[in-house]
Amino acid sequence: MFDNYSFHSEEEKKSLSCEWYRSSSDPYLMDIYHQARSLCFQLNSTPPDDQTIRLQLLRKLLYYLGRETTIVGPFFCDVGQHTAIGTHCFINAYTTILDGAFVSIGDNVFIAPHVGIYTNTHPIEDVAMRNAGYEQSLPITIENDVWIGAGAIILAGVTIGKQSVIGAGSVVTHDVPAHSVVAGNPARIIRHIVHA
Repeated sequence: MFDNYSFHSEEEKKSLSCEWYRSSSDPYLMDIYHQARSLCFQLNSTPPDDQTIRLQLLRKLLYYLGRETTIVGPFFCDVGQHTAIGTHCFINAYTTILDGAFVSIGDNVFIAPHVGIYTNTHPIEDVAMRNAGYEQSLPITIENDVWIGAGAIILAGVTIGKQSVIGAGSVVTHDVPAHSVVAGNPARIIRHIVHA
């Protein structure tokens, strides 16, 4: 989904290359964060029946938005231009996407309320580095036909395979194979989906 993406600054290149970076030191990243917050505020203040305005705002906010995709407000993302969402998706209220790295959401993905998709992480061992504002972002990929239950959290670097189901309240810390049902904290495979 991001094959033709061009970097806009050195720190953004680092963030999209899984390197340590400081967003606060980069004018482009700070500008795009402020723009994303403004667009999210406008989106969340627009009546749900005003679909034309909502669609215009979403197309300005996100890198890509497929047709017949619905995003119910309130909705929040950190950058927006690092998120691509496929066709015929339904994203329910209070979904939050922290997209320091690329977030790719495939087609026919259903996301329940209060889901968090977080690419960002901070230094664990090096407190001085953390306090100096360094972070690392790892991409998240959600493949086609996935259903993510209410209150689930998808953490940095995770790929969720096609046709998988994430149980409500799960914390997904590792890749999920295709055709799997996972649940828990940390999420574990509880069964495989067998198609007739």
